Amino acid sequence: MADEKSNAATYWSANVRLITGCLIVWALVSYGCAILLRPLLAGIPVGGTDLGFWFAQQGSILTFIGIIFFYAWKMNKLDEKFGLGE
Repeated sequence: MADEKSNAATYWSANVRLITGCLIVWALVSYGCAILLRPLLAGIPVGGTDLGFWFAQQGSILTFIGIIFFYAWKMNKLDEKFGLGE
């Protein structure tokens, strides 16, 4: 029983670490690049507009979609590692 609790605590800790990492990336892209760093990114052209505007309009959305796929992939690996795979 103690081994199951330890295993569950380790699994949950890895899950929380993964979620925290994904949220940090999301915050850096959404708030950092799109809002805080926008003046610094204004001189870099991307697709006919500046990079700061691109991050605010499309880049943060595409990054968020990428994070979703990354999270699903890593959780499948984590589930297999702890014997919880489908």
